[in-house]
Amino acid sequence: MSAIGVEASSADFSEAGVSVASVVAAVRRTYDSGRTRPLGWRREQLQGLIRLLAEREDDLNAALARDLGKNALEGYLTELSITRAEAEYALKHLAQWTRSTRVPVPLGLMPASAKTEPQPLGVVLVIAPWNYPVQLLLAPLIGALAAGNAAVLKPSELAPATSRAVAELLPQYLDPDAVVVVEGGQEASTELLAEQFDSIFFTGGERVGRVVLQAAAKFLTPVTLELGGKSPAVVLDGNFSAIARRLVYGKLLNAGQTCVAPDYVLVTEEAAPKLRKHLVRAVAELFGKDPAKSADLGRIINAQHWDRLNGLLDSGTVLAGGRGDRNSLYLEPTILTDVSPDSPVMQEEIFGPILPVLTVKDLDEAITFINARPVPLASYLYTQSAAARKTFERRVRAGSVNHNISTVQLAVPGLPFGGAGASGTGAYHGKYTFDTFSQLRPVFTKGTALDTLKVAYPPYNGLKRRLLRRLL
Repeated sequence: MSAIGVEASSADFSEAGVSVASVVAAVRRTYDSGRTRPLGWRREQLQGLIRLLAEREDDLNAALARDLGKNALEGYLTELSITRAEAEYALKHLAQWTRSTRVPVPLGLMPASAKTEPQPLGVVLVIAPWNYPVQLLLAPLIGALAAGNAAVLKPSELAPATSRAVAELLPQYLDPDAVVVVEGGQEASTELLAEQFDSIFFTGGERVGRVVLQAAAKFLTPVTLELGGKSPAVVLDGNFSAIARRLVYGKLLNAGQTCVAPDYVLVTEEAAPKLRKHLVRAVAELFGKDPAKSADLGRIINAQHWDRLNGLLDSGTVLAGGRGDRNSLYLEPTILTDVSPDSPVMQEEIFGPILPVLTVKDLDEAITFINARPVPLASYLYTQSAAARKTFERRVRAGSVNHNISTVQLAVPGLPFGGAGASGTGAYHGKYTFDTFSQLRPVFTKGTALDTLKVAYPPYNGLKRRLLRRLL
């Protein structure tokens, strides 16, 4: 790679004996050269990403299948198509997003002009998780490139096939001096966080998020954190067959390993029997009587996570599911009832195909339950009542509020995606990603031919004081 003086793919830094520090320094030199600023360069990068996702779909889907057991259609729907739509959206709106905006100037400062113009932040670091290893690495990159930045990408080592595929493919489609992939485990992440970046974008868990923030504090680097949490679903009334299907679909995408999946359900005592019955039916409808044979259900990422999930099955009564096979990393979709709020399954984000169902008296009790816990990344309400929806929106604090659907809100490019409190800080998707990686810089211009500011200079006599007070 020309940027670091070796002939190696992005994946080969450690093998080639090239240090992380030298990689970051090379990307910094590329940015400082001004190469990434022209709109033509930005368009080329976005077009390159679009071509990559179209031309190498089979390669990326094969990697996703090896890492997560994803079938090709799920890989396309939840990773490749969403990312491609983001890139196409950014390409379509790039000229508009980068345009400067005039700002009115007060009469006392006239004649003059003022404007704001979005500027790239510089060299950004994107640290991605393993659960959506294509989408959650490349979607932030889209906004970073659209904004004119250079980028260092750190894919998750827990999805090694996808990490290697992305590292090998990206230099073929993007400027290899401005976009570099650094593979590796915790050591590589630690080395990267020791370097100075102009922005860090991290998707993952709260524990590592704290480490990222602490490292960024050394350089006062701005950080976007996309974390997770226990996203609640509240069920009051409606078409229970449709409600159950939407809950099961949202929960079991990627075998439940989705940060905005419904983590648990709060259902009124009156509605609980109907919901439980339809949830069991929905699992069978979507994945068959024996989900182990379904080609549409993914697998748990590794044995460590399988063991953790299997240990949560004793947190309630198994209404359906509960079986698994550690060797194949299969865990059957499981519905738990009689779950105590103090049980292990309610103490951490589940991140797997286990759905606890708890009963509450009414919406008020459900809201109190949710607000007594850390702020979730998403919240879901199922009801036909407009009044209940307004109450939920007004009183629940969450990264997003969603009515009568689960998880699919991520497919709307115009909606910001992000958390609050323990579930993260900052937002992205669509223009929000561009804004995340931009500084909205003010520019003020005033000529010197006529020095109208003389009225503001000392000494301040009575006439000047009266005039300045009137002008300002």
